[in-house]
Amino acid sequence: MAKPDLWPTIHAERKALAADLEGLTEAQWSTPSLCGEWSVREVLGHMTAYAELTPASFFGSLIGSGFRFQSMQAKAVAQQSEGTPADSLARFKAQVDATTHPPGPIDSWLGETIVHGEDIRRPLGIARSYPIDATTRIADFYGGSNLLIGAKKRVAGLTLRATDTDWSAGTGPEAAGPAISLVLAMTGRQAALGDLSGEGVAALSERM
Repeated sequence: MAKPDLWPTIHAERKALAADLEGLTEAQWSTPSLCGEWSVREVLGHMTAYAELTPASFFGSLIGSGFRFQSMQAKAVAQQSEGTPADSLARFKAQVDATTHPPGPIDSWLGETIVHGEDIRRPLGIARSYPIDATTRIADFYGGSNLLIGAKKRVAGLTLRATDTDWSAGTGPEAAGPAISLVLAMTGRQAALGDLSGEGVAALSERM
């Protein structure tokens, strides 16, 4: 059976994020996100930049940055963060229905949308109930991939078990909790560890 098309979910999640960010104060836009040293606004800029890229423009940007991936990302985030926060949000809104993306499987772009959505929402105290089918699909994807973020290596030798749906993966000491928190832990977000329980949580923490 063919897997369902993920673009409608990606588009819906982008639109929900845009709605949640309406009316943020200047201080809120500057809030540190869960994603490295980026602010909430900078994470949104990263999401906008990647929604605009095609495989060809991705490689063009990478070449233009001297094959320095981090430099390419920083340049794109700076461009998307020009002007006011309202300008950044408007640029994101213009891309909510886009299907363009850099090279990579579509599951990675669903993951990008949901994980970065949490990178933004959690520090702002904004709760979001994500579609459980989408959350477990990206959990399966990340659990089998070391692409960029090394999730497969991070969860090796552990059992992950969702407490809000019938999903589990792996063998070994268990880390249990909400599916979205497991996804965040898989992708290296320490803020999610407090949502988890079990002997495997210590190993996850050590691998971040």
